[in-house]
Amino acid sequence: MDSNEAFEKILRAFEQYYTVKTQDVTPPFCAEAEFRSHNEQYFLVKSAKVADIDSNDFVFFAKEQSLTVNQLSHLEQTAWQTGLSRVTPYYGHRNSDVTLVIVADTIEADAFKRVKKLKHYKSYKFSLFGWSSFRAVAYETSSGKVTYNMRGSDLKKLVS
Repeated sequence: MDSNEAFEKILRAFEQYYTVKTQDVTPPFCAEAEFRSHNEQYFLVKSAKVADIDSNDFVFFAKEQSLTVNQLSHLEQTAWQTGLSRVTPYYGHRNSDVTLVIVADTIEADAFKRVKKLKHYKSYKFSLFGWSSFRAVAYETSSGKVTYNMRGSDLKKLVS
């Protein structure tokens, strides 16, 4: 399977639950996806609202011929900064995760190891206004290898 086929297959998997867009995306990404969930909890009647709970996930997709450590670093920083700029922390905000999905024909050995070490976390007002974490997964189409960071382990099934 070449990178274009793999990329389209991954996008279709995300379209089930996420709002995916391929036009007007932040460079250097070729697609973005967004998931927003809002929950409210009540005590007996709607006027006795106990809690508002918002949870968000911002996903950035990159397609590369050959992934190097420098390209990975640039993609990681751009995804994290762009994702954080879309977060609106308030008393009902639970979490806003930022996810980076990379599909590459080849991935350098150093970049392959570096994906496993990617880690970002930010809390808002000591987690009273929620938090943000970073997930990453990279798929090498030439060998079929998948690598992910600690929080991105649940993405392995989706990509492979």
